[in-house]
Amino acid sequence: MKKNLLKGLLTVAIGLGLAACGSKSSSNQLVVGMEAGYPPFNWTQQTDANGAVKIQGTNDYAGGYDVEIAKRVAKKLNKELVVVKTEWDGLTPGVVSGKLDAIIAGMSPTAERKEAIDFSDNYYKSQLVMIVKKGSKYEQAKTLADFSGAKVTGQLNTFHYSVIDQIPGVAKQPAMDNFPAMRVALQAGTIDAYVSELPEGVSAQAANSDFVMIKLSDGFQASDEDTDTAVGLKKNSPLKDAINKALSEISDAERQQIMDEAIKNQPAAN
Repeated sequence: MKKNLLKGLLTVAIGLGLAACGSKSSSNQLVVGMEAGYPPFNWTQQTDANGAVKIQGTNDYAGGYDVEIAKRVAKKLNKELVVVKTEWDGLTPGVVSGKLDAIIAGMSPTAERKEAIDFSDNYYKSQLVMIVKKGSKYEQAKTLADFSGAKVTGQLNTFHYSVIDQIPGVAKQPAMDNFPAMRVALQAGTIDAYVSELPEGVSAQAANSDFVMIKLSDGFQASDEDTDTAVGLKKNSPLKDAINKALSEISDAERQQIMDEAIKNQPAAN
């Protein structure tokens, strides 16, 4: 999944800064960080429709796959779920500082991240795809080579962006902050394609009939540590065993049902 490229030293430094800004809530709460801007995994909406959870300190709510996983984990732990909307680069520092109990945000347990934080067992497995605009010359693309010359981007500080280099002759564009921004750029024609994951691709097509998801026949090369998804935790967190137990009780069938519902319920604005 998403791969933050910031180094450990910077992570700790930012984490210390966050610690000075506030501390986590009481022990009967599970304080979870997510971007709330990465549908269908997590997004922001204005009501509590479809089981969305209030975002701490705002009038908005968070919905999506990660929110539903977080709700089930919090219930198993007999804790109140508190969602904190956090920029991607602030998630790991938030856990390191103790401001967050957990990251449930489509995060992959990479070796680099494991230097700073611990991870639960996996709760999702990713597949990379390309998102293009309907009617473009890339709509019929089937291989990486078909994107030669294309203006392609991915999210900043994720492995999505790094795999673009595997496309021969690609016109790699500057990374973008989030998926809503990439969708806007694709619609406007600023880019020809962006790298994503299958659920977000299905989500993009559902939200905008001008978008087409491409599953490549050769595909990007990516390691398991990039495509696995797990809960991020502070080193030696006492919550790890309980969270793993909670995740183990969510069957594969239920996880797929949660994802299907998330895709169906995502706001069109995302």
